Amino acid sequence: MGAVEACRQLGIGRKTGYRWRAENGGLRPLTLPERAHSGRCLSLLERQRIAALRRDGLTVRAIATLLNRSPSTISRELRRNTASCDPACDGELAHSRARERARRPRRGRLLANAELRARVQAKLKLAWSPEQIAAWLRTEFPDRRAWHVCHETICQALYRGGRGGLARELTKRLRTGRPLRKRRRRPGQRQPRFANPGTPIDRRPAIVAERTRIGDGEGDLILGRGNRSAIATLVCRTSRYLQLVHLPHGHAAGAVSDALAACFGPLPAAARLTLTWDQGTEMAQHHRIAEHRTEGVFFAHPGSPWLRGTNENTNGLLRQYFPKGTDLSVHTAEDLRQVEHRLNHRPRKRLGWRTPADIFTAALAP
Repeated sequence: MGAVEACRQLGIGRKTGYRWRAENGGLRPLTLPERAHSGRCLSLLERQRIAALRRDGLTVRAIATLLNRSPSTISRELRRNTASCDPACDGELAHSRARERARRPRRGRLLANAELRARVQAKLKLAWSPEQIAAWLRTEFPDRRAWHVCHETICQALYRGGRGGLARELTKRLRTGRPLRKRRRRPGQRQPRFANPGTPIDRRPAIVAERTRIGDGEGDLILGRGNRSAIATLVCRTSRYLQLVHLPHGHAAGAVSDALAACFGPLPAAARLTLTWDQGTEMAQHHRIAEHRTEGVFFAHPGSPWLRGTNENTNGLLRQYFPKGTDLSVHTAEDLRQVEHRLNHRPRKRLGWRTPADIFTAALAP
């Protein structure tokens, strides 16, 4: 059997199959490894314990108590994955049956319904996103419940190619244009980026969350085309007062730390208390920046932009003046000052229709 067909039958990716073959030298037969499970499903060890405890004559509720599971979970397991509620059930056999059932070897909904597939493909050709298509199907055909597919169903039909029902070429119409799905690391699996460990946001003074003082800032970079140019953005959490930092020498750690230090210098101590940033590599020299913030620099958790919501919202406003995909190096320091002035003197609903400049200046007045 060829490697591709073997991978298809095992339900694994081709890269995984090739790796297994290489690790086994291509000589020994391969066995399907035990997959990691979420904890919601029973593991092989738990099924073996259920089998052993049933042979010992324990009731369903007693087994559930010992395994810290719901009695209905144990009862369902015995009913589904064994021939009967026989005390002599086989844990390995039950686990094999459960895994086979979890594969759900059924035809995709788009593959089975030609009319639905045509509707989805037509919208994909118009560069609609899978989420937009899923919402449109629910709105346009409220009575056809079988057509109410989720966006993940459309994505899987795209990336599975002919087996999913949609042509792989339509992936070019997606926002990313990727022919294959990109595996992403979970935030907890990311490695620290800095040689000098940063201070996590959990250790930031509690008063910062109250937004009652000037001087607690949030910062980030907005990037230009190809990530080759950037502008640093600093915004006050309380007043929403914005400072744009010109980076004519690039956005490496040294250039960013020098530019931020020069920006902090003219500010009074009351206006530079804390700074919250994400874990971008541009902050590798955060210890130099912390010298200019009287209470330190703190870092949000990876993949958690909502912890710097004020800065993220401000960056969205700035994209009106610095669109994505453009070269930001063409903007001079004077251009940045003009954008600063516009946003800082614009009344905000959140501030009771006062301007950030008014609040920031009044707070620093003697």
